Amino acid sequence: MEMTTSFPTLDFELPLWDAGYTQIAGIDEAGRGAWAGPVCAAALILPPDPAILRTLDQVNDSKLMTPRSREIWAPRIRLSAQAWGVGFASSHEIDHLGILPATKLAATRAIASLHPDYLLTDYLIFPNLDLPQTALIKGDRLSLSVASASVLAKTARDAHMRFADSQYPGYGFASHKGYGTRQHQLSIRQLGLSEFHRKSFAIHY
Repeated sequence: MEMTTSFPTLDFELPLWDAGYTQIAGIDEAGRGAWAGPVCAAALILPPDPAILRTLDQVNDSKLMTPRSREIWAPRIRLSAQAWGVGFASSHEIDHLGILPATKLAATRAIASLHPDYLLTDYLIFPNLDLPQTALIKGDRLSLSVASASVLAKTARDAHMRFADSQYPGYGFASHKGYGTRQHQLSIRQLGLSEFHRKSFAIHY
């Protein structure tokens, strides 16, 4: 039986565009569950044109795309967007604030350079932002705006982790991107925790 893949749509954006919202920012994050490195969030505003669905027809939830596909589509997303931004919250901020507040901090930083009039998010709610917003469950699989943001967040964080691999040799950050793999666990046992690790996650080590 042939398998089919469903892709995000504009089902949430279209009625908002019709209602007069033309600067809808899709928001998503990457790295919440990692043991090391920052959490990264991206926000982007797609042009209010249904044709964007054809332009970005292979964009999906970043977790459903291969690394190669994400790297191919990320620059296309940036070129197609009206505006976009990426924000990070460091491992130290995660330890100090907690992962959820740090994730919201990264997202707020991503939004800072934009001027949205509506937010579509992947489950996150921003009561501190005076903007209408909809938090979608599995929004990165439903909304093209959120899915596109997920690709930008994931590729930006992956690039950051590849750079960190040279700063903290021996941990394998370029391969596992800070997540809790067996390789990562063994390297921690051998080398101890680095400054790049989230100390508040130590229970998992």
